[in-house]
Amino acid sequence: MSGAHWVLALLFGVNLLNYIDRQILYAVFPPLQTELGLSDTQLGLLASAFMWVYLSTAPIFGLLADRRSRPRLMAFGVGLWSVATVFSGMVRHFGDLLLGRAGVGVGEASYGAVAPAMLSDHFPPAARGRMLAVFSMAIPVGSALGYLLGGVLEQTLGWRAAFFVVGLPGLLLAWRVGALSEPVRGGLDGVSRAGGQPARPDAGKYLELLRTPSYVLNCLAMTAMTFAIGGLAAWVPTYLVRVRGMALAQANLTFGLLTLVSGVGGTMMGGWLGDRLLRRMPAAYFLVSGVGLALSVPCAAAVLLLEDRLWVLTAIFLAEVLIFLNTGPLNAIIANVSRAEVRATAYAANIFLIHALGDAISPTIVGILSDRKGLAAAFWVAPASLALAALSCFWGMRYLAADVRRLRP
Repeated sequence: MSGAHWVLALLFGVNLLNYIDRQILYAVFPPLQTELGLSDTQLGLLASAFMWVYLSTAPIFGLLADRRSRPRLMAFGVGLWSVATVFSGMVRHFGDLLLGRAGVGVGEASYGAVAPAMLSDHFPPAARGRMLAVFSMAIPVGSALGYLLGGVLEQTLGWRAAFFVVGLPGLLLAWRVGALSEPVRGGLDGVSRAGGQPARPDAGKYLELLRTPSYVLNCLAMTAMTFAIGGLAAWVPTYLVRVRGMALAQANLTFGLLTLVSGVGGTMMGGWLGDRLLRRMPAAYFLVSGVGLALSVPCAAAVLLLEDRLWVLTAIFLAEVLIFLNTGPLNAIIANVSRAEVRATAYAANIFLIHALGDAISPTIVGILSDRKGLAAAFWVAPASLALAALSCFWGMRYLAADVRRLRP
C-alpha cells in the first residue's frame, strides 16, 4: 500500500468513527427521551446543538489548517470528540447532554474541515472523485453502524453504554493521526510549497472563493441536500416506529442496513462515474450529482405516499443511493476550484454553510412540525430541498470548466 493510500485508509477509519459517534444518538432517541423526559423539540435541539457548534468552529479550524500542522489539528479534534462522546453517556439532565453534544461538535469540526484538504495533497485532481468517495464512504457505513450498534447496545447494555463503547477507541486513533507527516501543499496542483510548510494566503485569495460561481453553486446544492439528509437521519427510525408500526430494534436494524448498502454502493458509484465522465466532460461532477438528486425527489416522496411497508423501505433505499451518489463529486469540486493555500478554508466555509442552513436546523424544524402536524407531514420538507439541490447542480454545469482552468498554471 502506497503512502497516499495508507493515509487515506487511516483517515477513512477516523471518519468512520466520526459518523458512528455522530449518529448513535439518533438510534437511542426513544429510551433517552423516556428516561430524561424530553419532548420531540428537545430531541431535535440535541441534533441541532451539535451542528451549530460544529459549523461555527469549522471556519476557525479551516483558517488554522491553512497556517498550522494539519495532523496535529486533526488529532486534537479526534481526542476531544471521543472524550465528549463518553461524557454523553454519563449525563442526568438535558443541559448536560446538550453540553456533551457541543463538545463532539467542536472535535469533529477540527477533523471535517482539515482531512479532505490534506487528502487532496496526496491525490491528483483527476483521481479526487474516487478518493473523496472512499473517504466519504465512511458517512453511510459509519451512520449505519451508529444505528446498528446503538440498537444492539441499547437492548443489551442500555443506551448509556452505547456512548462508552464508541467513544473510547477514538483516543488511540487520535495518537496515530497526530504522528502523520504533512504533505507538500499544492504539489499535485502544479503549485507547490517547499516541505509542505504552512501557507500565508492573503485576503484576496479567500474572497476569490466568493467570486467562483461553481464553488458558490456547489455550496448551495450541498446545503439543500444536507437539509434533507439531516431531517431524514434524525427522524427516519422514529418515523418507522410511529407511522409504520415497526419495533424500535427492527427500525434501527432495517434503516441501518439500508443506509449501509445504499451508502457504499451510491458513494462508490458516484465517485467512479464522476472521474470516468470527467475525461470527456469537464462538468461531469455536477452532471452526475444533478441527475442523482433529481431522481431522488420522487423516491423521497414515495416514502410518504406508499402504504405497503416493503415498498416504503424500497423507496428509502433508492432515495439513499441517489443522495449518496453525490458525495464524492461534490466534494471533489471544492478541491478542484479552490487554491491549495486556502483549500482547508474552502472546505470549512462549505461546512459552515451546509450545516448552518442545512442539518443544524432541519431536525428541529421537523421536530416542531411533527409536534404540530405529525411526523408524516413534517417529512415533506425533504423532497422539496432535494429538488433545489438538483437545480443548483445543473446551473453549476455552466461554470465548472472555466473555474477549474482559471486555477491551473
